Amino acid sequence: MKIIAVIPAYNEEKTLGGVLESLKKGGYHNLLVVNDGSRDGTQEVAERHGVIVLRHVMNRGLGGALGTGLQAAKELKVDIAVTFDADGQHAVEDIRKVLEPIQKGEADVVIGSRLMNPEGMPWFRQLFNYVGNFMTFALFGLWVSDSQSGLRGFSKKALGKIQIRTNHMEVSSEIIREIRVNELRLREVPIRAIYTDYSLSKGQSLFVGVKTLFKLIMHRLMN
Repeated sequence: MKIIAVIPAYNEEKTLGGVLESLKKGGYHNLLVVNDGSRDGTQEVAERHGVIVLRHVMNRGLGGALGTGLQAAKELKVDIAVTFDADGQHAVEDIRKVLEPIQKGEADVVIGSRLMNPEGMPWFRQLFNYVGNFMTFALFGLWVSDSQSGLRGFSKKALGKIQIRTNHMEVSSEIIREIRVNELRLREVPIRAIYTDYSLSKGQSLFVGVKTLFKLIMHRLMN
């Protein structure tokens, strides 16, 4: 199967190189970085590693970057696309867990859940994620244990059906909506998150969380 890893990146020059190197060491060489209007050396780091790089002239947000990356994966006619964060919080060995249900024909979308075994996950991150899970379920009718996870796998069928319309953090919940609306088969698998001061600093604040919730409500009303 042709597999591609889609890595959205905004001002990630500190960690992106290490992430790309770890992916290559893990046997994943088909890599696509979406440079989402970074103002640092993200573009140069990605180019040095010889991966596919797509660049937004302006910062569009996580949703915009994922939309660009997943559309490119679809056009490249891959069998599976895996989304992987650029801040170093995912373990490369967990990709195999995400791929397996799709490769076996048991799922169209697989989400790597940090909350199936949250050991080592800060309590405030767990709280934010539980709130996100509840609001996602209330608005879109599908319960998942980690709706905000950045490690996901999409089959060719899922890539053909999922449409990303949002530009910012609400994209994670929008993906859950697309799974339900398109009646895609969903599996969750346990993964671990690697937390550093840097990765924790990239998380959502309370203000961003409230703004994301408002956008999700508007998205639900308009669709």
